[in-house]
Amino acid sequence: MLIAVVAAVVVVGGLGAWTVKNDGYLFGIETPLAAADYEGTGGEPVAVDVPEAANGYTIGAELEAKDVVASAEAFVRAFNANPAAGGIQPGTHQMKLQMSAESAVALLAENKVDRGGLTVVEGHTVSQIKDTMVEQGWPEADVDAALADPAALGLPAEAGGELEGWLAASTYDAKPDTVSAADVLKQMVALTVSELEALKVPEDQRNDLIIKASLVEREAPDKYRGEVARVIDNRLAAGEPLGLDAIDSYGRKKPSHLITSEEFQDKSFPYASRVVAGLPPTAIGAPSNASLEAVMNPPEGAWRWYVTVNLETQETKFTDNYDEFLAFKDEYQAWAAENGY
Repeated sequence: MLIAVVAAVVVVGGLGAWTVKNDGYLFGIETPLAAADYEGTGGEPVAVDVPEAANGYTIGAELEAKDVVASAEAFVRAFNANPAAGGIQPGTHQMKLQMSAESAVALLAENKVDRGGLTVVEGHTVSQIKDTMVEQGWPEADVDAALADPAALGLPAEAGGELEGWLAASTYDAKPDTVSAADVLKQMVALTVSELEALKVPEDQRNDLIIKASLVEREAPDKYRGEVARVIDNRLAAGEPLGLDAIDSYGRKKPSHLITSEEFQDKSFPYASRVVAGLPPTAIGAPSNASLEAVMNPPEGAWRWYVTVNLETQETKFTDNYDEFLAFKDEYQAWAAENGY
């Protein structure tokens, strides 16, 4: 069943009715109906459910509630402006936080939803995977019990009892009424092991590979995975802290902008990546196969720093010169100021 297209937004006044343009302007003048909107294609992944017979209003409300879009109003306008919006499928969609309304509609229309399976999103943590399973109907007590016994899930000894990073991102042919929580989690571990075997990774190197790949998954734009993997290797070889906020954020369980200076500098905290050298104690999410391959075969380069200087194009610059790194940061700050970030 496809999604019904909603009617255009209409403003009714004392002298008649005017249709407001999708950008919130009437006759070139910004109106009070100008809707809040983000820019760009988003950040962290998040799952969003589109119910049967949903329209632009109901979808927009759900996306606003999950901070995928800044406002339902902006989404509705983008929805009405995109002819493909009527083809949005009900089911669970993998979206991103803080997307522009236009990019959210485009992604929803592009997504092909497998409504019969459980999708584990690349980069998601064990906690997020658990939440997805519970949302889809697996009893929370059953999921907790299964997660509490990693060995019974087939977790290999080299993982050191830590499931983080070993639950493979994929779509599984599993429903709560046909597959137990333990069995679907076993499938996730088994898929990770089979991927590592296919890549011919020695057992004693597998856990470090997964940890590195999870960092690449969270840090690297798609086309720069290999370069980020090389930066990680170079900093490890130099005995320097990795300085990746994604590590601190995972350990502190809060966004990096909410982490205090004292927390960033706490040498007793193993995930304090600015001051503690080496890899974090665990992975920080489920790495994709692309990230695993990037870690195994990074390009040659002496880079030790990088900055994504344009969040919309994801252009990222790499250097082994600290002064050049600072110049890249200035370039990003200038871009951010010019583009309202």
